Amino acid sequence: MSTAASPLDDAMLAARLCAIDPVGLGGMILRGGGEVRDRVVARLHADLPEGAPLRRIPAHVDDDALLGGLDLGATLALGRPVRQRGVLAAADGGIVVLPMAERIAEATAARITAVLDARAIDAVPVRVAVVAFDDGVEDEAPPQALVERLAFRIDLSECRGATDTVPSDAEAKAADGDAPAIDPCAILSGAAAALGIDSARAALFALRAARAAAALAGRSEPDEDDVILAIRLVLGPRATRLPAPPQDDSATDAPPPPPESESSEEERGAPEPPDDVVLAAALAALPRDVLERLAAGAARRGVNRARGAGERRKSPLRGRPLGARAGIPRGGLRLSLIDTLRAAAPWQKLRERGGGAIRIRRDDLRIRRFETRGETVTIFAVDASGSAAAARLAEAKGAVELLLAQAYVKRAQVALVAFRGVGAEVLLPPTRSLTRARRALADLPGGGGTPLATGLDAARTLAEAARARGRTPFLVVLTDGRGNIAADGSAVRERAERDAEQAARAIGQAGIGAVFLDTAARPRPEGARLALAMGARYLPLPRADAAAMHRAVSAAQAA
Repeated sequence: MSTAASPLDDAMLAARLCAIDPVGLGGMILRGGGEVRDRVVARLHADLPEGAPLRRIPAHVDDDALLGGLDLGATLALGRPVRQRGVLAAADGGIVVLPMAERIAEATAARITAVLDARAIDAVPVRVAVVAFDDGVEDEAPPQALVERLAFRIDLSECRGATDTVPSDAEAKAADGDAPAIDPCAILSGAAAALGIDSARAALFALRAARAAAALAGRSEPDEDDVILAIRLVLGPRATRLPAPPQDDSATDAPPPPPESESSEEERGAPEPPDDVVLAAALAALPRDVLERLAAGAARRGVNRARGAGERRKSPLRGRPLGARAGIPRGGLRLSLIDTLRAAAPWQKLRERGGGAIRIRRDDLRIRRFETRGETVTIFAVDASGSAAAARLAEAKGAVELLLAQAYVKRAQVALVAFRGVGAEVLLPPTRSLTRARRALADLPGGGGTPLATGLDAARTLAEAARARGRTPFLVVLTDGRGNIAADGSAVRERAERDAEQAARAIGQAGIGAVFLDTAARPRPEGARLALAMGARYLPLPRADAAAMHRAVSAAQAA
């Protein structure tokens, strides 16, 4: 059995499995790929029964176009309500494609998932498979509710001009020999637990995928190869941890017998762990980037995080459209004429005739809604005191320049606050200009005491000013956590520590995202306590260079 397969091979195979059980598997998410993913969709469409519809859903679709509703043009022309079919109903028995799924509204995703769960719209059966295209950058990803209801997630970003070869049925049947009978339910549930997957839906998807693979190969029941394939295609992309290595069979000490209560649980049918051979083969077949991501402890992809773009905010005037709601167009709110007419059209015959052809009342008025993404400002608060100040500032300078190189892509800004002696200074206001940053960072002073409380207060003030301007601040504190200058300028260590903890607590209460980089040669409890008070992630980096700091900050923003 070959465990090595290209992403395109996996995508083509997943398309064939979806064609066998489109409703049970839900569909797939294809990231990147350009024209390659169009061939995957074509493969899925070709494997469905002849005449199966294929529909596309725009990211900003409204409820009437999605689920069906009033046809405004026909209603106004005929003078009576005329309903139209939605895209989902029109795609019954076929496929719906979601281009730019990372930009779809949460409300729209909720309506699609409701149809996938109920398999009906207003008690009318609707059975479709969903193919979502993910073109998100950094933090952008499809809504999690939709991601959880699609069996396959395949990254085609590296597929350029590959051929769409698919294993033939004859090749699949060649592996069908006198394979021993297995329990796919127990193996898949155990594999899901070993990979840290807490969703029961994932194990059910894997079981359906294994049965579809068996049907594709002409078998009535899944064998070991089918189970491994399901683990690779369904459970692998959802993994949140590496499975524990198998125990050494050469151990001489036998484990003690389980208590009677544990034995009774096993007799009641508790899931057994997967076979070591099956799990080892599945682990070897996992995508390489998944193993690297899990080994590094990175967060699972698929959840929106504020890395480049900031938090989402409602806006009455500009941004991404969210649809209309009932309301009065005043105070800067904009009237949605089409939605207003659509709300008034069904009631025309019941209303007394007025001066116009269309009778609109206050309750019919609809206003437009928009959503914007705030710009992120990463604020470095750097300890410039003591003999190691020059090295710390050089590291901060390198990290700032690395972040600035990605500022245009991430729509982010950076700022720098340095504290030493008895005060703090904003050396670099929020900016994207690499030239300005290099000029400000060229000659930085160092030495003196450590006014940690003053530095934290200055960073918090800058963060709150950025938030007042509609930006999303993120604070990076680079210090050893040992303040010796109090907020009033006195050199009393006990008072300086209390002031620093109070300043850190103020940052946490303000809800400012932060990471605390402890640069002490031997990290002590002071840094961890300050990070806890700030609600920040604590990273002891006694020998961090600019690249290590950049990676740490990026991982902390994504976590």
